[in-house]
Amino acid sequence: MDSVIRRYLPRGLGDLLRQVGIWFTFLIAYQFARGVADQHPERAFENGFRIISFETRYTHKLYELTFQHFVDQRAWLADLVSWTYWNSEFTVLGLAMLWIYSRRHDHFYRFRNTILLANVLGLFGYIFMPTAPPRLLGVGFVDRHRDGLVNVVANPYAAFPSLHACDALIVGIVLFRLVRNPIAKAFWAFWPGWVWFVVMASGNHFWTDCIAGMGVALVAMAIIYRAPLRRRFTPSRA
Repeated sequence: MDSVIRRYLPRGLGDLLRQVGIWFTFLIAYQFARGVADQHPERAFENGFRIISFETRYTHKLYELTFQHFVDQRAWLADLVSWTYWNSEFTVLGLAMLWIYSRRHDHFYRFRNTILLANVLGLFGYIFMPTAPPRLLGVGFVDRHRDGLVNVVANPYAAFPSLHACDALIVGIVLFRLVRNPIAKAFWAFWPGWVWFVVMASGNHFWTDCIAGMGVALVAMAIIYRAPLRRRFTPSRA
């Protein structure tokens, strides 16, 4: 039993509980950000319509609406899109963190810090630029959200930046580097693009939200991974 614990919990049960505590602390901060955004729904809708105006000015159409119509014509794809949306940000991310913690522990803390930093940056976006998602703006999107636990804790005005797009990119890059199986590598290389399609086809994000989320992910990774990369490429002095 001790060998199993040492293998999967390299720093013991106490460290695992500490990691869980860190995430619960973040969830409290997220709810605070939601409370701030909920106080000004009119700003969230104004920002949503500004994004529509920006996209239609330069692309002359809403590609997100085209994606949703394409998905709606295929029941199996609609189910897959729905499953991915509700599980990518919690189930998949949580399992990825657990796998890295137990199997690639030396990579865990940079991965955790990158996710945390990216999400904190996203919270600032939600506070200072609350944005309603496409499905709430009455421009042709079908809103398939239903009441439930996820809706209770979710922020309805957190479209910009897209943390689904952000976290999917971080998870995809890190797991692509860490897994060894070629099929698994191909899956994680594909994962970010699939999630970006999903959040647009489900009417939850515009492509501008996704680009902003990708930017947040790259900034967070550049900050957290900068020191290890600098050490790797800095010539040693004899």
